Amino acid sequence: MPETPRLSPGDAAPDFTLTDDGGTRVGLADLKGRKVIVYFYPAAMTPGCTTQACDFTAAMSDFTTAGYTVLGISPDKPEKLAKFRSEGSFNFTLLSDPTRETMTAYGAFGEKQLYGKTVVGVIRSTFVIDESGVIAQAQYAVKARGHVAKLARELAIPLPQ
Repeated sequence: MPETPRLSPGDAAPDFTLTDDGGTRVGLADLKGRKVIVYFYPAAMTPGCTTQACDFTAAMSDFTTAGYTVLGISPDKPEKLAKFRSEGSFNFTLLSDPTRETMTAYGAFGEKQLYGKTVVGVIRSTFVIDESGVIAQAQYAVKARGHVAKLARELAIPLPQ
C-alpha cells in the first residue's frame, strides 16, 4: 500500500458529510464559520478510544467556551456509535465513516506501526480547522492518553486540574 498523503497547516480541510450516531447527516460545510476539531479513532468500545472520548467529554465545556466544535470519526456503524455514546455519556458528535473515504482524505487511514508490525488501519489523528475551512493543525499518530490535555495547551485553552 502506498504511503497515505498527509495534510499540513494551510491546506483546505477536505469536505465530508457523514452519518452521526443518531442517523443525522453532518457535513463539515455546515460548520463553516466555526472552529472545528476533527479527530479520527480506530474503534468505539476499545480502551484507548474510550479514554480519548472520555477526555474530550471532560473538557468539552472548555473547548466550547473557546469556540470549538468537536467531531469524533471512526469506521464504526452509527448503531455501535450510539451504544458507545450511551455507555460513555459522551457530549460531542460521533460520526461513522465505514468506507474510510474521509479518513483517507485526511491521511488518517493507511499503514501504521502496531506492536512493532506494519498494519493498515486507522491512524489516530487530530485536526484543528479554522473558521474558513483551513487546517490550522494536523497531528498524526497521537496517543489516546493525554492527547486532549496536550491539544488544549497548544490551543491555549485552560483546563481545570
